[in-house]
Amino acid sequence: MKTLGDVQVGGSSTIVKLHGEGALRRHLMDLGLIKGTPFTVVKVAPLGDPVEVTVRGYELSLRKADAEMIEVE
Repeated sequence: MKTLGDVQVGGSSTIVKLHGEGALRRHLMDLGLIKGTPFTVVKVAPLGDPVEVTVRGYELSLRKADAEMIEVE
């Protein structure tokens, strides 16, 4: 299973599934991270946390732990 955290800087992919439950999953969906949404990884902080992605026309920073819950193709 490949996750958003595995995508390299400059790489693009599409969201396949959100893992996790409850409020966090709902929050990620409210941010526009839903199945079939394409995104591009813009940059990653030096220690790997956070990860900045461009999704639906805006930049979004995600914690590494949250990025690992997003399955991509």
